[in-house]
Amino acid sequence: MAGINIREISADTLIEILEQGQFSHIYLKAVLDKYAYLDKNERSFITRLVNGTVERKLQLDYIIDSFSKTKVKKMKPLIRTIMRMGVYEIFYMDSVPASATCNEYVKLAKKRGFSGLSGFVNGVLRNISRQKADIKFTDLWVKYSMPQWIVDKWTADYGKDQAEAILKGFYEPQELCIRVNLTKTTREELKTRLENQDISVRICDTIDSACYISNYDSLNNIPEFNQGLFYIQDYSSQLVCYKAVIKENDRVLDVCAAPGGKALHAAQFAYNGTVEARDLTEAKIAIINENIQRTGATNITAKQWDATEFDQTAENKYDVVIADLPCSGLGIIRKKPDIKYNQSEESLKELVKLQATILENVCKYVKAGGTLCYSTCTINKDENESQVNNFLSSHKEFTMVNMEQLLPDSEHDGFFICVMKKN
Repeated sequence: MAGINIREISADTLIEILEQGQFSHIYLKAVLDKYAYLDKNERSFITRLVNGTVERKLQLDYIIDSFSKTKVKKMKPLIRTIMRMGVYEIFYMDSVPASATCNEYVKLAKKRGFSGLSGFVNGVLRNISRQKADIKFTDLWVKYSMPQWIVDKWTADYGKDQAEAILKGFYEPQELCIRVNLTKTTREELKTRLENQDISVRICDTIDSACYISNYDSLNNIPEFNQGLFYIQDYSSQLVCYKAVIKENDRVLDVCAAPGGKALHAAQFAYNGTVEARDLTEAKIAIINENIQRTGATNITAKQWDATEFDQTAENKYDVVIADLPCSGLGIIRKKPDIKYNQSEESLKELVKLQATILENVCKYVKAGGTLCYSTCTINKDENESQVNNFLSSHKEFTMVNMEQLLPDSEHDGFFICVMKKN
């Protein structure tokens, strides 16, 4: 399209994410929706450049600071963004020759009113390009672009070798995991329909609701998605309802349900029972209701409720309570790469307190003989193992059934699940 510069779109997107604090997964989706008329390759280029630059930000800054007298922190936001994008392309995107990449970012700097700095952009990027092969990363925080405090924490929790395996796992290529709506279709039928649209489909061989898809453009352009035949849900998240062993007549409560994946999955298991999906805000309840409507589930309702407030009317009423609680989200960095820059040791401590407060309330909603399923999308032991152990030490009426920590790899995100039975 005349006048459309995909690098400029990417730069503006990155400024909103890295300079203005927009959430990468939400803002990038909005940008891609806005430019839905671009072809698949152009949209893929924007996605990779934006996500990759966010993902590798610390490493990119390290490289730039090694070659530039003006450090990244001192640069103007647009120039800082241009430099990061240019270095990312030089190192990780080989579809365009490095010389052409440098030229494109020089032109972008001039177009945006920084002609006086175009020589700086050109000189530093070309110098980095020439010496690319000599640049080595020895420290884990640089090699995997992870804040040092997180590297230290995971090294303390898991040991150096396992910590590096976790860091490496976030860069494993991953297909999109979907949960097939088995009330409307089968995995084999859905696979055939998607493959007829040239979408690649791989059936998961360990749980009967999951498939992996790739080689698609936009979900909104897939009729089967709009018809509610499948739902976007990671393998590890789908495991929750399997581990909780939800039965056909169960009464289920999901206390922090948005966007509703686990609650909708639970509704399939409890097909003669009921599921109530709760969350904090009206906006989150609207998202849950939208997904209920799209998937056609009839035994599930959504209700606005603050999980930190005890609900006396729910006491001892549920066979299964799903508590997928607010967490640091550090197990899903691959999907939300900016999340690692938005957490701190202090915010982690506050989350641990919040989780404990919610657990103290929601455990009372479980019937005698019922199940409490606690889960998070993180791999920090303070939020996971330690949280469960502290809970069980003060709640003797609960017994652990099973506990599993999933670490990020090509099949799934980092995730924690603990199932507890009320005696």
